[in-house]
Amino acid sequence: MTVKQNRDEDYRGFEQGPIRPPSEAGSLLIRITRNCPWNRCTFCPVYKGAEFSLRPVKHVLEDIERVYRCVQFIRERSARTGKILPADIRQVMEREEGVDRTALNAGLHWAMNGMRSIFLQDANSLIIKPHRLITILNRLKDCFPHVERITSYARSHTIARISDEDLAGIRRAGLDRIHIGMESGSDRVLALVKKGVDKKTHIKAGLKVKKAGMELSEYVMPGLGGRQLSKEHATETADVLNRINPDFIRLRTLALPEHIELYKEYREGRFEKLNGLEIAKELHLFLKKLDGISSVVKSDHILNLFEDLEGQFPEDKEKMVGMVADFLAMDEEDQIIYQVGRRMGMFRGVSDMVDSQLRGQVAAICSRNAVNPENIDMVIDELMQRFI
Repeated sequence: MTVKQNRDEDYRGFEQGPIRPPSEAGSLLIRITRNCPWNRCTFCPVYKGAEFSLRPVKHVLEDIERVYRCVQFIRERSARTGKILPADIRQVMEREEGVDRTALNAGLHWAMNGMRSIFLQDANSLIIKPHRLITILNRLKDCFPHVERITSYARSHTIARISDEDLAGIRRAGLDRIHIGMESGSDRVLALVKKGVDKKTHIKAGLKVKKAGMELSEYVMPGLGGRQLSKEHATETADVLNRINPDFIRLRTLALPEHIELYKEYREGRFEKLNGLEIAKELHLFLKKLDGISSVVKSDHILNLFEDLEGQFPEDKEKMVGMVADFLAMDEEDQIIYQVGRRMGMFRGVSDMVDSQLRGQVAAICSRNAVNPENIDMVIDELMQRFI
């Protein structure tokens, strides 16, 4: 892979990339790289057709300086009024010469969310040279010493190649948490979706992050192995996590937007997508196989069948396994009602089914639209397209 970096390129103003983890919704976004250096995963719709490049460090430092000036003004203005008034702040600041509106909007968003965390973009910030990343982190800490957390996405393949000494230095400079899209622990699944990494490397990278003293979030994608590799996907992924013991295990159920490569494989019959019931069975097996860890499980995403599935191992394992088992134990009619209600955003979890009025509303929707065992999978596919 060739990494593009034009050190002579003109500064284009404060930049922000397209995505960040849901847990970083209130964070200040600082863009270090553009797009993804791998960008071949067949399940991923992000960054396709976009060239990867490293931003010059001096441009990133200028971004930090611009948002710092905006934040300082926001603090001064809000100290006088006792509250943050975005319209008032924009009106005053935009009269000042040279104000970067993107930086101002980023600063306002951050201020409205408490200015507690910073997220480094885009898909793999740790691909830059460690000393350059440390320079950026030092400037962030100088400008924002009150910040509680600085986080970033990273690929296992990249982390596995960074020395323990450099990772420790990055941690001392202020990087507190790393988000890794593990997706699967099965070598066959990883090869199937062109993840560009294997099980051994996932384990090595995860353990290196933990050794450096950083928090680690590992993302798992239920359904990624399809029908053929569902059990292997569940058991091998659990095995990797049992060996790493990450701080967080975050669930992101596979979705198939029509413009990705895996969707084409699905339409051509080369990939058999799991339906809702099969996803639940896979998730049930996965949770049962997790053992000997102290990780927190998070299912905080609209695509997940059980958005309220959350807890810490080992004490909450039985509760979480039980939540999925409750769905599997439902009769067919209730399973249909739950899936439709969940995909319409009316249910967060199985416990919402005890609300007879809410359940009745969803049942009426199913009746009016003739949702039945023969068409439920098609109905759910159509509903999920709204979120992808």
